Parts: sequence; structure tokens; C-alpha cells
Amino acid sequence: MKSHRKELWFEIPRRRGLVNITPQVQEALRESGIREGLCLVNTMHITASVFINDDESGLHSDFEQWLEKLAPEKPHEQYAHNGAEDNADAHLKRTIMGREVVVAVTQGKLDFGPWEQIFYYELDGLRRKRALIKIIGE
Repeated sequence: MKSHRKELWFEIPRRRGLVNITPQVQEALRESGIREGLCLVNTMHITASVFINDDESGLHSDFEQWLEKLAPEKPHEQYAHNGAEDNADAHLKRTIMGREVVVAVTQGKLDFGPWEQIFYYELDGLRRKRALIKIIGE
């Protein structure tokens, strides 16, 4: 069995932002030479998420509005966590959106259903962060 590891780095210029990372994951799969196996993509930070969904701007806006209703950023003093950093809402939003995805690799391709794409979701931006791609298989 082979394995391949690659890091993706992000510097989102706003507090929150979505990035479709499917092309970078597909490129990592191509680089790996793996034809059958599994591809894990996970964020390396507790205030960011990696998830699979449709690449549709209305849905992206819905995520933002829905998450803000569930865990509003302000007022900052509503959270016991906030102190040195005012990012408790980002921790909660990440818990909802998830840490990682695993996609089957079949015949050298990500084995997606219709419309599925992989996203990195920054929830406490304005600093450099990364996601890990780990591909295992034959």
C-alpha cells in the first residue's frame, strides 16, 4: 500500500470564507499515483472546517446565515471561552460543520456523487492556516 501527504495553506482575508479545494485535492490524487483507496482531507485548526457539499452561492450564503443564528459572533461576552481571543463562535461553528471528509478513490478519481465538492471553511480568519490531504491505497 502507498500513501501520499500534502498540505494546503490558506490566508483568508476576512473572518470567514469558503474555498472550494476540490481541484487541489484532485491534483494531490494525481500526484500520488494511487488508483484505488481513500482520500482524507482535514483541517489542522480548531476554528476551520472541511466538508462536502454543492458549490452553489445561495447555499454558501445559507450556511453563513444559519451558522450565525446558531452561534452568533457577537456579543463576544456571551461566551465563557472568549478572553485572549474572541473566537468561541468559530469553535462552535466548526463543531457543526465538521473537521474532515473521506472520499473513496476509484480508478484514480475521487468517487463523488452528483454535485459533491470539497470545501475549506475558514471561521476565524486573518491568519495563515492549513489543511492536510492524506491519500492511501494502491
